Amino acid sequence: MSALDDFRAEVAAWFRDNRPPEPDFLLPESFMEVGTDAQFEHLRAWQRKIYEAGYLGMAWPTQYGGGGKPQAFQDIVNAEMARQKVPFVPNTIGLNWAGPLILAIGTEAEKQRYIKGILTADDIWCQGFSEPDQGSDLANCQTRATRDGDEYVLNGANIWTSLGSYARYMILLARTNPLEKRYGGLSYFLCPMETPGIETQPIRKLTGEYGFTQTFFRDARIPADCLMGREGEGWKIAMMTLTFERGAAGGQAGGTARVALGVRDVVELARRSRRDGRPATEDPATRDQLVRFLIEDQGDRLCAARAAIPALCTERPLALPLSAKLRTSEHRRRLLQFALSLQGANAARYVGDARAVDGGKWQRAYFNAFSSTIGGGTSQIQANIVGERVLGLPKD
Repeated sequence: MSALDDFRAEVAAWFRDNRPPEPDFLLPESFMEVGTDAQFEHLRAWQRKIYEAGYLGMAWPTQYGGGGKPQAFQDIVNAEMARQKVPFVPNTIGLNWAGPLILAIGTEAEKQRYIKGILTADDIWCQGFSEPDQGSDLANCQTRATRDGDEYVLNGANIWTSLGSYARYMILLARTNPLEKRYGGLSYFLCPMETPGIETQPIRKLTGEYGFTQTFFRDARIPADCLMGREGEGWKIAMMTLTFERGAAGGQAGGTARVALGVRDVVELARRSRRDGRPATEDPATRDQLVRFLIEDQGDRLCAARAAIPALCTERPLALPLSAKLRTSEHRRRLLQFALSLQGANAARYVGDARAVDGGKWQRAYFNAFSSTIGGGTSQIQANIVGERVLGLPKD
């Protein structure tokens, strides 16, 4: 066996032996649904345990707390976590967006200050891009950051701040020059959330759960060294952040961001569902739809592998990474909608109803699936990105 094969067996055994026991409360599916202290502390302890075992940040530099190993080792860990469906790690924004960004363009002081806390989950990160009145129009950001000596004074509001109630830091886009419109005058901050004048208000979702907050900045003063890069470079840095967020650039620390019901779970549900007194898998229309979902799922897996091989992407190099978020989030939404259709009238039952199929987890997952089609750029925005940057279509 090769060293990677040995490592794969080691990792599989570790997760089998160290999987945390099921708590006496409902665990969220992803970092966007963490809404109670019990959920948060359970998941933070799990992330810390994975890191201390050496299975998180394996490819990040050792001088900042990483493992200094080839990316292939972390890829094996990620795949095994997904295969065994162990709980996800909660510091998704830190591990996958803020951390890679800081490692790519941050100063030495920023790397020393922030990276290890991201890995240990001591420092949870959130994202301050969306605003209540701007929707997906990120370039129209209105949150103000006014320089006052050695500080910036923040005023404005963000919304849909995942983990906002628990975050210690925020990656924040704010307008430092109000005279410049759109892309100009924006700056990027690594903002401490424990600053007086920064308040978060939890948002109750359709599922009845929390996880998002609205964040308010009211004359909040942060040190001037929270500025990343130079004033006016905010748009450029924000776009780099989005390449990490959407998987178009590598360098993430690893771990899973959700425990998802997938196409094979739906196949199993179809075997237990009935059509005219027989298993739904014997119904031709159901079988046809299941095969379509299986093909689409396998296609997305192969696309991810193909994107890592430049020779296979010469015609449109950006097509796969820029379309990944759109493809996978819409696939998941449609898949879970189909799973509900298999349940007939029982599809109307929800978590807490003793007669709900599998405790109502399918309904909860379906409602939660919409967050992925909105967060990180709505599906409509993603389609525009593919049209403009891959197909070369005009903006208007």
